[in-house]
Amino acid sequence: MVKHYIQKEHAIYAMSADNEPVLSVQSGDTITFETYDCFTNQVISEEQVVEALDWQKINPATGPVFIEDAAVGDVLEVTIQTIAIGDMATFMTGPELGVMGDELTTMTIKRVPIVQDVLQFTKDIQIPINKMIGVIGTAPPKEIGPISCGIPDAHGGNMDTTAITEGTKLYLPVNIEGALLALGDCHAAMGDGEVSVCGAEVPAEVTVTVRVLKNHAVPTPYLIKDDAISMIASAKTLDAAAILATKNMVKVVKAFTDLTDTEAIHLLSLAGQLRISQIVDPNKTARMELPLRYLKNFRE
Repeated sequence: MVKHYIQKEHAIYAMSADNEPVLSVQSGDTITFETYDCFTNQVISEEQVVEALDWQKINPATGPVFIEDAAVGDVLEVTIQTIAIGDMATFMTGPELGVMGDELTTMTIKRVPIVQDVLQFTKDIQIPINKMIGVIGTAPPKEIGPISCGIPDAHGGNMDTTAITEGTKLYLPVNIEGALLALGDCHAAMGDGEVSVCGAEVPAEVTVTVRVLKNHAVPTPYLIKDDAISMIASAKTLDAAAILATKNMVKVVKAFTDLTDTEAIHLLSLAGQLRISQIVDPNKTARMELPLRYLKNFRE
């Protein structure tokens, strides 16, 4: 197994077919991405003037990486091996940010230490860490043009899905030759929804193994974790994202079982879990989760 390392200075702020790859790897290789936090490490104090930040440098992703033998129509399997995080987490909220931005009048920054796998949120409140990747994706099709790293879509991107964590296998579309994988925006902890507009933002080192899958018919993006499969979808509204994630899971159930259309729908109504990933980005993200034991014929 060949291992590679990419420094955080190789950062992009939009995923695009026109981005120049910083590294070329083969299917089966392992890559460690050093990442900035979502503020490009600009925030070092709770007393900083938020307006002075460079807001063009938000949600950087390290990369992109060209994966040899990845052709249009293939699927890229990304196995997340480890997420190593720093010892301080940053988050903020304020007017026009997150769910409650219409009720806030001032911007606030909070920085908290990470000690023995917990966030010291206040003197009395400790939050267990839940390391996860906020931004991860491949380049969108060339005809679509660049998509900001802050926006999730069919290529992946800022999906902010708490299940994209250590041990997860994430499946992304290959829209251009080489796929152009990039990732960043890691969190020490985040709840489903990301309602303030931030998770516990941290710099990180993320180690993944990539594999190119040919003739793979399962709709992307999706992930497999803890013996369950989750179809991920992003759209302008949460309703549209939830419906798309559900419809894609119906396709999967029909493909890997002998169930009829209506039986597949009933199965999701009885055993599926429709979850919110995030509701604060320009596109909202939802996921439909189903234990793999119901898909007796499933194959990667």
